[in-house]
Amino acid sequence: MAQSGALFYGDNLDVLRIYVADESVDLVYLDPPFNSNASYNVLFAERDGSRSAAQVKAFGDTWQWDQGAVSTYEEVVEAGGQVSQAMRAFRTLLGPSNMLAYLSMMAPRLVELRRAMRPTAAIYLHCDPTASHYLKLLMDAVFGPENFRNDIIWKRKAGRGETNAAAIRFGVTADNLLFYAKSKETPFQRQYRENNPDYIASKFTHKDPDGRRYRRDNLTSPSHRPNLAYEYKGYSPPAKGWAVSRERMEEMEDEGRLYFPSDKSHRIQRKRYLDELKGETVDSLWDDIPPINSQAAERLGYPTQKPEALLERIIEASSQAGDVVLDPFCGCGTAIAVSERLDRRWIGIDVTFLATHLIKNRLTEAFGDAAADVEVIGEPTTKAEAEELAREDPFQFEVWALSKVDARNSGTGKGPDGGIDGRLTFHEKLGGKTREAIISVKSGQAGVQHVRDLRGVIEREGAELGVLISMKEPTRPMRAEAAEAGNYLSGSEGVGTWGEHPRIQLLTIQELLNGKKIDKPPTVGRLPLDGTGRRAEKRRRATTEPLFPHGDADHGRAVLKRP
Repeated sequence: MAQSGALFYGDNLDVLRIYVADESVDLVYLDPPFNSNASYNVLFAERDGSRSAAQVKAFGDTWQWDQGAVSTYEEVVEAGGQVSQAMRAFRTLLGPSNMLAYLSMMAPRLVELRRAMRPTAAIYLHCDPTASHYLKLLMDAVFGPENFRNDIIWKRKAGRGETNAAAIRFGVTADNLLFYAKSKETPFQRQYRENNPDYIASKFTHKDPDGRRYRRDNLTSPSHRPNLAYEYKGYSPPAKGWAVSRERMEEMEDEGRLYFPSDKSHRIQRKRYLDELKGETVDSLWDDIPPINSQAAERLGYPTQKPEALLERIIEASSQAGDVVLDPFCGCGTAIAVSERLDRRWIGIDVTFLATHLIKNRLTEAFGDAAADVEVIGEPTTKAEAEELAREDPFQFEVWALSKVDARNSGTGKGPDGGIDGRLTFHEKLGGKTREAIISVKSGQAGVQHVRDLRGVIEREGAELGVLISMKEPTRPMRAEAAEAGNYLSGSEGVGTWGEHPRIQLLTIQELLNGKKIDKPPTVGRLPLDGTGRRAEKRRRATTEPLFPHGDADHGRAVLKRP
């Protein structure tokens, strides 16, 4: 499992430039974060280079026309070429706006993605109508307008109109997928979907003596072909000739694929059998893939999660087994999970530990313990690196620390958290009572009062365990206070063995880096039935072929590195 993919934490522009080699990727899917609900006017408001509360509210720290955006814009413009010309045109049209900041962010990433793509590779950019027209112009500049394949419309929800009573537009129900090829050699596998039942009922109205249903289709050549204007068994040819040669006509008759009307003034027709029908050809309007609803089994609670069926169609249309799929904004990892299931190799990049931790959990849930071997390249591997992360981004440090004990963060990093940074649920037996550990993370100085506070929180929450993660070694008073909390006794559900687990546990960052985990009872029991009478087991795919032929000597991992 670990050799079938590479997961990176960090800015995708840096990761692409440092790790991903030229012409090494077969398919790119990207769904850049974009605030579709932001006021359209906010996107085009001019900025003076300073940050404002309104900007932060609209786009976090991502799409702001500030000094960072100015530097990125200038770097793209100074590089020259079609992309430079496009960006200068956007500056003239849009002015120094948040939309220009967004396009300035996207431009160098698209250039790097094109460099990483093989000559036969394809790219799908997922966006919404707010920016799709600008992104198409930018994609034209990067890939060439001749390599544009489709502007796919994905109908992601049923039309209900704008819910705001003051709405002044039609409801938005669809996203755009801009599909480009790297070159004219880029292959494409046609996709099919289920046929409309009304179409089947109205067209396949005939049956052979054995009950095999078919419809009749003409055998007329679409263009004038005098060499195919032959008489066949007394039936005159169409004015433009038959669609097949005499030899093929004879073969079709032997196969029972011809219908001969009793009146020879009518034409011979071809039989098209229902059981050979692949389905309806998928075109550029995708209205057959619903979004993730609240009851969907694959729902993870990630706000921009896309359905697996959507990525499955893309991956099957533009790649083959063994190909490398790259998602530089991988979010909750739908493209990665589907690539793994379809026997593709993959590269995932995200700038948050929220995403990379969620992806690891998702892969483990889908493919078993083999997925636990997937490393997040770019995360801290030493205490010094952890301290640096804590200084640069305390919230990302907190999420990373929680990921080391397989816990989920419980907040957004803003505002009071009630003494709870993360939660870890566990069971003593499958299907048994849900139990909980409350986790508190301290990157600075931790003291005995933090242990007392954690004791109060687990009592308030009715949790079984409390865990304090600290950068520094716990003091003697902290250990004494933790010991005063006593032990949690497992085994009450009649499984496994009775065991004692410290009710308050103190872990250091160094211990986490060394692999230490929370002391809790292991889950005991058999896997639940999968509905067929068989025990449901995690699917794992073994692979002996490394993701890339040459590992990175600095990391000892099988990852792409730019020459």
